[in-house]
Parts: sequence; C-alpha cells; structure tokens
Amino acid sequence: MEPAQKEAIALHRFGVIAEAVYDRLTPAERGALVRGIAGRSHVHPDGTCRRYSRGTLDRWIRAWRTGGLSALEPAERADTGAVRSHPELFEEACALRLELPTRSAAQIARILFHRHGVRVAERTVREQLRRRGLSREALAAEPRAFGRYEAARANERWVTDVLVGPFVPHPRVETSVRAKLFLIVDDHSRLLLDGAFYAHENARACQDLLRRAIVRRGVPDVLYADNGAPFKNAWLARTCAVLGVRLVHSKPYAPQGRGKQERLNRFIRESFLSEALHQGIATLEELNDLFCAWAEQVANRRVHAETLMTPLARFEAGGPPRQVDPERLKEAFRWSVTRKVTRTATVPLEGNAYAVDPALVGRRVELRYDPEDLTQIAVYFEGRPAGTATPFVVGRHVHRAVPQAQRPVAPPTGIDFLQMVAAAHDEEAGTAGLVDFSQLEIFGADTEEER
Repeated sequence: MEPAQKEAIALHRFGVIAEAVYDRLTPAERGALVRGIAGRSHVHPDGTCRRYSRGTLDRWIRAWRTGGLSALEPAERADTGAVRSHPELFEEACALRLELPTRSAAQIARILFHRHGVRVAERTVREQLRRRGLSREALAAEPRAFGRYEAARANERWVTDVLVGPFVPHPRVETSVRAKLFLIVDDHSRLLLDGAFYAHENARACQDLLRRAIVRRGVPDVLYADNGAPFKNAWLARTCAVLGVRLVHSKPYAPQGRGKQERLNRFIRESFLSEALHQGIATLEELNDLFCAWAEQVANRRVHAETLMTPLARFEAGGPPRQVDPERLKEAFRWSVTRKVTRTATVPLEGNAYAVDPALVGRRVELRYDPEDLTQIAVYFEGRPAGTATPFVVGRHVHRAVPQAQRPVAPPTGIDFLQMVAAAHDEEAGTAGLVDFSQLEIFGADTEEER
C-alpha cells in the first residue's frame, strides 16, 4: 500500500474516533460516545460506507494515545512481499482453481510452495481468487435468472407476512410490547386486503386477520406465506383445507417470490411508521385505527408504478369476489385437538376441564372449538358428532336420607357360646390332674402357726 493511502486511512480513522480521544471525558461518557460512533456509518477513503465495532474503536483510541497518527496506519501484511515479488503465482493459482473448482485455497497454497518454494498464506490466496470471481461458491453455482410473476386475476393469490412494528404500551403489562403488523396483499392488484397490529406473533393473530380479510374481500385460491410459526401450523392448514385454499410456503432462504410484499413493507415503514413514531402512539387500538385509515386512504388509492392503476380499482375490475357460506366459514376457523376422556368423564382443554358423555370414558375424542369462545365445544368420536363439552364444576352433593325397612326380629336360640367355651376349658383343666395348692401342707414347719 502506498504511503499516501496509509495516511488517508489513518486520517479517516482519527476522524472516526476524534470525539472520544480527549481526556476530559469520564469513562462512562466515553463508553456512551463510542457506542454511538459504532452505531453510525462512516465513508471510507475508498468510497464505501463502513461500520466499526466497539472493540475496533477502542483499539484505535489506544493506538492513537500510544503512537499518535502513525499508529493508526494499516499494518503491512506478512505476505505482501510475495504478492508484489511473484505476481505470476496468483496467475497460476487462478489456473489451478479453474482446472479443478473444488480445489481449496489451502491446497493451492501447498502446490505453489512445493513448485516454487514460496510460502503464500491461505487467506491471501482465497482473497485474490475471490476478487477475480473465482471463489468456489461462484464457480459451483449456476447463474440463475428470476422471472417476473403476477397472478392473472384478483384473489388468485394472496401473500401474507409479518412486519415488526414499534413499541406500544400494553394495558396488561407494565412495560411496552413490540407490536407485530400482520398483512395480507393481493398479488394481482397489489391491494392491501387487510392489516392489523397485534401484541403477539402467533397462529391466533394470523387466523383472526385471515378471517377478517375473507369476510371483506372473498376467498383466495392460494395463500402464500413464509415458514414462520404463525403460518406453519396445523390450525392454519385445517382452515385452508376446509375453505379449499391451497396453502403454499416459500422456500427457506429464498425471498425472490416475496418481492411485492417486501416493497409494500418498505412503503409502510417510510409512509406510515415514520409518521406514527414521530407523533407518538398511546395504545395498540389507536395504532390500528390510524393504520386502517392510512391503508384505505393512501396505500390502496395510490397509482401503482407498474400497473398504472390504483390497487382498489384493479381489484374491483375483476367483479365481485367469491364468497363462502357462513357456516362453512365458522367451521373453517375452529380449532381441532384430540383428547382422551378421563375416568370422571372429563377432558382438559386450555387449562380448563369439560364434561362429556360418560359413554366416552377411556376413548380419544376430537374437540372442535373457536379459540375466542370456549363456551361452545363440539365433541366428535370417530368422525361423528358425540355431543358437546360443558364446563365441569365440582360441587358438594347433599342427598336426602332414604328410610330403611324394619328387619324381622328372630326368636332367641338360648345358645351361650362363651359359657360353652368356659365349660370346655374347666373340663379340660380337671382331667389334666392339676394340683390344688390350697390342700397342700407346708413342709419344714414345726408348729401349727408356722404352718
């Protein structure tokens, strides 16, 4: 590297840390200042925008205090001499990589050392090959061309996603919660079908928004979603199956099919969220009210640059959407779980106990219910209705005493069992020849009194 380039980099580094090098700052103030510098982008002398970590900035500050401006110049790499003295080595390295694209940089460095006796670092070989477009990833991957896709009509394909929103005060907790914006967009018209902020990113929020969108805009043919937990679960799969909607998940790490959704997300951040954060949001309900008005007045009524129509006009040009029967819609958004009936003819659900038909004790039954209304739960056994489950209440049962019939009095038999046992005992004792100590004389006594 030329001396002028080194000095330019040193001046750039000093310009980055200039605010934090003075001794008048306390450690706490310097730490806060360095963290702020690490969070900003800085224009490098080569024209690129870069960000530097807290550790890099601290190292530069220590180097400037120790050696001044010269200490901020980039250090000379150990293999720079090999790069300058033997440029033909890297031409040969390129030829070795092209000859066998799977050959690693370490193997190429070993081949160069054994052929020419010059040791080149593996990192240097890898970097030089990458700069020339000869990395193993670039040579292994085939060039791909992504085509443009657009649904042929309205409601043919819906795209759903979640956008992380601002922190909003929540009435149930003391601190604020991060609001999650669930969105559904029509691929053909680019119409923002519906959107709402929720405090939690779960399957219940996804289904609540999907039900609203279907009631307002009709039933889609395809629902396209990513692989997040709100979209990849048994409840959403059941909903789509009942409604006849094909549920499609995008490939992991392949966002090419979500371009329209990502473009709308950027428009929401620039046009709505920035204004909402500037004015301040008091509650989640207020945020949803503002977003609903913005979606209808701004997002759906602007002329799209590609379709040259407003999303609302292009959506309505296809005629009235296909609606669904209310009973079928209600059944589609029921959740279904399987439970085993206990010995007390109850089943557990959502932390509660529900009583079912006693004939189902020991059987596995299916419970279908609306997650927003746990008072009505339908019970199915082997696919057939088996009544309803009602909340189980343990009470104190008090029954009136039942009068008992008088038993008949039996005549006495005159048998005394214990006397019979005593007589048998006395008879046995007499026949054994037991000594009666009261009739014996006391031996060794001289007088009657002594006896």
